[in-house]
Amino acid sequence: MDKRNPGKGPEQRKRKEAPGSAANTKKNDQSSGGRAPGRPQKRVKIQDARFIRTQPAEAALEDGKLDLQKFLNAREFEIKALESSMQKCKAANSTRSFQQVPRAMRRRTASHNVKRVPKRLRERAKREQIEDNTPTVDAKKRRPRTTRARIRAENAKRLHILANKKRKRQQEKALGDSETAAGAEGSKKGPELTIQTRQARPKIRRNALNAPPKQKSKFRKRQINKTWLPTHLWHAKRATMTEPSKPLWKFAIPLTSTEKCYRPTHRASGQKGAVAWDMSYMSTIGLYGTAEGVERVLRALGLTQEGLWGNRGQKWRSGTRTWSGILSKQRKGSPQDIGPATIIWNPEAPREDVVMEGSDTPAKPQKQLLIRTHPACFLELFDELVKLVKMQTPQPHVEDLRYEIGSIELTGPGSTESLIGILQPYYDKQDTECHARVFKSLFGVVNPSSLPKNALLAFSIKDPRLDYPPKRVNCSSGSKETSLVETLTKWPVEEGLKPSGLFNRDVRFKASLLPTQKSINRRKGSGIPGQSVQVTSADPPIPIILFTSKLATASHAQGTWTLLAPWKCILPLWYSLMHYPLTTGGNPRLGGLDEVRQVAFEQGAPWFPGDFPGTEAGYNWEVAERIKRKREWDKRPKSKKVAWESLDLGAGRKGELGDGLACDFEFLFGIPKSTPESVGEAQGSTSGSSSGPRHATSPLPGEIRQISKSRFNSLLASPDLERPPAHSIIKIRLSLVTRGVANTCARIYRLPSRNLGTSSQTEVPSTLPHDSNSLPPDLRDQWLRQLPLKPSANKKNRLPATQARSQKQKPQRIPADANMETRKALVAKTLLTTKAEYPPPPANQLSMSGYPLCPNEEDLIGFVTSGSFCLSEGKGMAIGSISAAKALETLRTAGEGKEGSLCIVRNAGESVGWLARWEAV
Repeated sequence: MDKRNPGKGPEQRKRKEAPGSAANTKKNDQSSGGRAPGRPQKRVKIQDARFIRTQPAEAALEDGKLDLQKFLNAREFEIKALESSMQKCKAANSTRSFQQVPRAMRRRTASHNVKRVPKRLRERAKREQIEDNTPTVDAKKRRPRTTRARIRAENAKRLHILANKKRKRQQEKALGDSETAAGAEGSKKGPELTIQTRQARPKIRRNALNAPPKQKSKFRKRQINKTWLPTHLWHAKRATMTEPSKPLWKFAIPLTSTEKCYRPTHRASGQKGAVAWDMSYMSTIGLYGTAEGVERVLRALGLTQEGLWGNRGQKWRSGTRTWSGILSKQRKGSPQDIGPATIIWNPEAPREDVVMEGSDTPAKPQKQLLIRTHPACFLELFDELVKLVKMQTPQPHVEDLRYEIGSIELTGPGSTESLIGILQPYYDKQDTECHARVFKSLFGVVNPSSLPKNALLAFSIKDPRLDYPPKRVNCSSGSKETSLVETLTKWPVEEGLKPSGLFNRDVRFKASLLPTQKSINRRKGSGIPGQSVQVTSADPPIPIILFTSKLATASHAQGTWTLLAPWKCILPLWYSLMHYPLTTGGNPRLGGLDEVRQVAFEQGAPWFPGDFPGTEAGYNWEVAERIKRKREWDKRPKSKKVAWESLDLGAGRKGELGDGLACDFEFLFGIPKSTPESVGEAQGSTSGSSSGPRHATSPLPGEIRQISKSRFNSLLASPDLERPPAHSIIKIRLSLVTRGVANTCARIYRLPSRNLGTSSQTEVPSTLPHDSNSLPPDLRDQWLRQLPLKPSANKKNRLPATQARSQKQKPQRIPADANMETRKALVAKTLLTTKAEYPPPPANQLSMSGYPLCPNEEDLIGFVTSGSFCLSEGKGMAIGSISAAKALETLRTAGEGKEGSLCIVRNAGESVGWLARWEAV
């Protein structure tokens, strides 16, 4: 017996046996009433199903002879046994309940927690767990394992006790009030005086920022430094959100779905389905004033095209079209871009309706505009607007409508169908709102860009909860297709224009006072099942604005629907939209910020602010991304870090150009630094090794200017060889010619110039020493040879370039039947004709592992801001920015259509570059 544990021998110190072992069989039999445990029972069932009964061969013999009848009976028995075993195996190996869930809904814990599966499968899951003896955990009986969980459990228990006390006090108070009212009923004289109050309307300040809406006390503490979107609770369970302590643009924004969605998003946005985003974080500004004052303000923001203020812009100013573009401001005599924006005019009311109070003379018409912009540049644009309106006479005013108007964006072939299915016009009469009639006739449109450019529709809808769940729209017939073609041809939206209710503050407030979900459920319960709830006076109309837009300029590019509605009406619209059954199958997919960038990249369009480094918002984004990359780089072990100083670029060149973790435009233009400390040091980051990145400091905002494509083309066509402004860049789209993928922060080079000092006909002796710091004189020709060969008539008879080049380099083979004299002669010829360089060049002197070397620092023209493999193009694509001066010089020298648009892209930290072609966007 063990002295340390008296009374416990070796048998008592053994660990517990496995749940299905023989030691626990007796205990399991007692606890289950003599029934065998679930897992061995199922194993026996499966083994029995796989056992196929057969008959011995002697059964078909009689006295050593084959009996035909017995032989047939034996084979019949075996065939029936085989069929029976197949049926039993099919039943025994049937799929479990969690395997019946769609693949997108499956979770690893589905077989252990029945609450993880839909309600229709929970009873079956419980039964399977009982049969298999699956260990389950009851959430009410689970003991907290961490300190945080223990504190939360104690707080929940304390809150539960307080809630019970509060409920008890309310019941006692209600009982006392009823007894007091019954006692005073006899002595009461006259009717009871009641006061009805309305809900306070939110205040909107003029020329000042507004505060976020007051949240419920339950969630108020979580929104101290940020604001939730209307659909935050829905997204928090299905998407990866921004960190609570690090909001993006003062909003909690969904970044991406929790399930794998890169390829499904690509298919849904262009082939089949739809992708939806809650874009309520986009900022809206209201501009109000006279027509002359509003025009002067917009002209100061860069809307100087005469087509906007002439006859061509009449539809835009009448409120049936939108304008989308880049707004700018004047700084030091030159325009500086602010960011993209969409401007919508409110249609004018009939002239007889606009009359001054107390007089019969009509009032001067007041114009109303909505400016929808990105939150990254909202403050900059709002301050500029306030400064401009104060300079006008009479003075217009601006309003901050960020928390008054929300928005939803939808793209894909099923986007139009989804919107038609959930947006039901509030007014039944077709003459009341012509835009509602036009919208209902758009069923069958698979691409919003097929509508007139920048089309806009404004009408009122009823509460989508009255028709929940949404029903699939009926397929169109031949007459409907004819009416669709007629609608797209005529586009009758100018008839009977009326002001949109979304511009009216009172209409927006009344639309926000929607009835509660309980009252709607009560009305549904009192009606016939399956029928929609009838609209009553308690259901206010919801004003909306629908407009189309397109990121890419290609005709086949998919367009986007944008839905503007009051802030508090976004959530019911979102629920109906996410549950709409598409005719192609499934529902619209959820999209986050990553999907916004993906769709823009697939269409070859720049994304704001990441691809706009010439703006203040793009500058701030780039600085934040540098800090993020620096922190991730510091977390890596030393063996996984790129040694930027020792990076071999060939020809004796060492070290990365600029900061390897940034789009270092400061290095490109040689801009002096604004502060003596680097951005990484300002954020508290440390460089632990000598091979750390030379993290450049950032210039002042506005030092780097961005020019538009039209301005760049005018400079290119100018006969006076006009130069662009200093430190100006232009956005480009890169398409790799052969292979390779360009990543963010990749370096963009132009083709090196030819060495004009040496003639191509002059032979240079091979004994001359190589300069370790010089590039090959034919480097430009080496890169041009990387272009794919054009198809020709003798393509079948010509070898590929790589094969022909390899055959030229290979020495002549000696025939197998050659005699000794012939072999000696061939060897001597090879030795005499082959020119071996002496001394041999160092490694990576003439090429980089068989690839041409990258040019020098003077040929660096820009950086890639976003790049990856493009699924729509089937090859590597990228969006970047290059120096406008160097781009103009290259195009004027080499030609725009030939070699001028060629460039070399090299990823940061790599030595090999790839040939690409660029175009301005």
